[in-house]
Amino acid sequence: MGEHAIEAVGLHRSYRSRTGWLRPQRREVHAVAGVDLAVRHGELFGLLGPNGAGKTTTIKLLNTLLIPTGGEARICGFDVVRQTREVRRRIGYVFGGDRGLYDRLSARDNLRYFAELYGVPGREQKRRIAELFALVRLTGREDDRVESYSRGMRQRLHIARGLLHRPRVLFLDEPSIGVDPVAARELRQTVAELAATGTTVLLTTHYMAEADELCGRIAVIAGGRLQALGTPAELRHHADGRRVLEVQAYGVTDGQLAAIRARPGVREVSLAVHGAAQLLGVQSDAGVDVQADVLRELSGVRLGRVTARQPTLEDAYVAIVNRAAEPTPLVGGVPA
Repeated sequence: MGEHAIEAVGLHRSYRSRTGWLRPQRREVHAVAGVDLAVRHGELFGLLGPNGAGKTTTIKLLNTLLIPTGGEARICGFDVVRQTREVRRRIGYVFGGDRGLYDRLSARDNLRYFAELYGVPGREQKRRIAELFALVRLTGREDDRVESYSRGMRQRLHIARGLLHRPRVLFLDEPSIGVDPVAARELRQTVAELAATGTTVLLTTHYMAEADELCGRIAVIAGGRLQALGTPAELRHHADGRRVLEVQAYGVTDGQLAAIRARPGVREVSLAVHGAAQLLGVQSDAGVDVQADVLRELSGVRLGRVTARQPTLEDAYVAIVNRAAEPTPLVGGVPA
């Protein structure tokens, strides 16, 4: 246990749900279904997965906000169920969004208030708060009301709040959600600098570029289980032997997507919405040129840019998540 800041073995969380009124049906839902995880001290570790995959539930199990229904987890060697107080002294939790700060107070007064809640000794507060303002690059804006802060500045202040008591492990749950690209870049710089100080960081995010840039290792969770684990370069191997066709389109139907998926050589199909446009991604075997077939299936749809490229981490992620939806033998929570 000593070499790991975070360790989970067979972590499980289930709950019962009820549907219907006349003939109610009860079923057991497994939000987390046997997760094994080990994060080293000082590591910046990424946890990726689609909505409902179990990311946030896993974090809440690790930071004592939820009690596991099976398995065990330790933070810095302390059990999250039996030694909750010791765990909470060693962790910080930062979530995305605007909640958790007092808008009418200045940033400095916010941190003073939370420093009292976290039990930071009064003689240390002034120096610690100044250090944190410098770390999150808010020096000079300490006495501004938080209501005047941009969303990116708020998120950096959230991080400062989570670091007041010098936690050894920091959980960052989608910190850049809703943040504009410039603010997101500043946020990534803050996280990278934080990890360089030796703090262990567990980051969840939906942005593949963010995970690729920051994380030494990444775990992909889907269906409540870890489906892949490794460095960004290792995860890219899940898309080896493929090529990617990207098509900008306007009005692709579900029927057309199904027809493209059925074409020979097509391995994965994804569709993302960017404003009024759709971005269709088609992964195919490297030796198969599917462009003509795809464009034929899109007959009648207004098209924009069409490009072919090599797979990225995001393409590998799509392949991993789609594979998780198929019946696959699992060994220790990771597909064999």
